[in-house]
Amino acid sequence: MNSNGKRLFVARHGETVFNAAGRLQGTSLHTPLTVAGFRQALAMGEGLAHYLGGWSAPLDLTASDTGRALQTLALIAEAIGCDWQEAISDARLNEIDVGGWGGVYYRDLMADGPVIHAEHRLFMRLPEDAESYTAIAVRLRGWIAEQGFARDMLIVSHGMTSRVLRGLLCGLPDLDGFGAPIAPGLPQGSMVAIRDGVEEVIVLGGGEGEKG
Repeated sequence: MNSNGKRLFVARHGETVFNAAGRLQGTSLHTPLTVAGFRQALAMGEGLAHYLGGWSAPLDLTASDTGRALQTLALIAEAIGCDWQEAISDARLNEIDVGGWGGVYYRDLMADGPVIHAEHRLFMRLPEDAESYTAIAVRLRGWIAEQGFARDMLIVSHGMTSRVLRGLLCGLPDLDGFGAPIAPGLPQGSMVAIRDGVEEVIVLGGGEGEKG
C-alpha cells in the first residue's frame, strides 16, 4: 500500500494483567499494563527514539480506544518527545471481539481442544458471537481509507488486529483459511516501520504471543 512515503510505526501494546493471567481480552477496555508491560512500552519508546536518531518532524499519534493501548502510547510518546494529548483513539484499531469468550481463561477453553493454530498463531475456533478476521479487515480498510498519511504516524494496536493491519499495509494476500491478509506474528512489545508497503522490524519484544 502506498503511504505517500510516510513511515507508519505499528506497535503492539505491552503485557496486561489479563495477558499475565492467561485470559482472553478481546474488546475489554480496562485491562491495565503489568510492570513487564510498562517495561515493554518503555523499550519500544527508547527503540523508536534511537531509530529516529534526532529526527524532529512531528508524528501523528493514534491508538485503539482501550486503556492498554493508550497507556502504551503514552509511554512511547514521552520517550520520543511527542504530546500524548494530541493522540486520536479509534475503536476500529481495537482487538478482535471474542464474544462470549471475553475474560475466559485459555486453560478452560483448552479442555475442548486447541484454541490457537499451532503454525499461524491465530484463533482456529471462536464462539458464534465472535468477530472474524474478515470483519477485522473490513473495519481496518475503512480506517485506512480515511487516513491521508500526510505525516509519519505511530499506531498502537493489539496482537491479532495489528497483524491484519500490517497485512493490509504491506499488500499481503489473504491467508488461506482465515479470509484476510495477515502478517506474521510478533511478540508483545514489538514495533515495525512500514513505508509504501515495505515492513522493517525496529523493536522486537520479548513478550507473549497472540494474546491481544
